Amino acid sequence: MKALAINGSPRPGGNTEIMLKKVLEPLEAAGWSTEYLQIGGKPVRGCTACLKCFEKQNKRCIMEKDGMNAYLEKIYAADAVILGSPTFFADVTSEMKAVIDRAGFVALANGGTLRGKIGAAVVAVRRGGATHVFDTINHMFLLSSMIVPGSIYWNLGMGRDKGQVLGDDEAMRNMSHLGQTIAWLGKAIASIPDAFPIPPYNVELPPEGNPTKD
Repeated sequence: MKALAINGSPRPGGNTEIMLKKVLEPLEAAGWSTEYLQIGGKPVRGCTACLKCFEKQNKRCIMEKDGMNAYLEKIYAADAVILGSPTFFADVTSEMKAVIDRAGFVALANGGTLRGKIGAAVVAVRRGGATHVFDTINHMFLLSSMIVPGSIYWNLGMGRDKGQVLGDDEAMRNMSHLGQTIAWLGKAIASIPDAFPIPPYNVELPPEGNPTKD
């Protein structure tokens, strides 16, 4: 099985990266194929609600000038997707929001491409606002019919400077346990012979094909 960890932080080597890689450790030990992807600091555009993904239904976004479609291929090929972000004004970074909106919308346009996959959110925070970041990521998982495992606490770690989160013992235990839980859940899902139920989406294009007209 494959797990993909995506870092929305523009600071490589920072606290978000440390926690994401801590989650991957138990998965690697369990024999999973893992990949860490840095998207923070890269030029990724937000969703424009053009609805071309609904017209084409090819599991791609119509915007080809950034790296999003390469990211989408990796996301849709993974069995577990772990999205990590620092806390920017009590929410995710702009790069992570672009991933959430475009990956979620393209998946919805293609009949629920994310259904049955495991999704987990990881959040780095200096002081406050982390639970809202956590919610932002999990909202996309849940409405995409993904399976969201829990751990010993919300998956967040305290720290401002690079590496400071290593001093948050509870966070490190949380991340390790989260990875173990994902590995256990993936094994359980793989043993089920029945396919995940297809979501009964009924999404229609607006009359003029653009929901932003109003």
